[in-house]
Amino acid sequence: MIVCSCNVFTDHDVRAAITATDDLPRSAKQVYGCLGCSAECGRCARTINRIITEALGACAEDCCAGCPSR
Repeated sequence: MIVCSCNVFTDHDVRAAITATDDLPRSAKQVYGCLGCSAECGRCARTINRIITEALGACAEDCCAGCPSR
């Protein structure tokens, strides 16, 4: 599904950006950066944050140093 119509990226693009790096993005702003764009209208930020939470679960929030995703 299209998540951002301004920058034209999908939920698959967001999930790929989240898992593509060892330094996992934990905010919409970081995901925009990973995708090489920036927020235009910002309506997609809530959806991006929901996808981050779904994809990373408990690690979506700042977590302890012992987190296996760090």
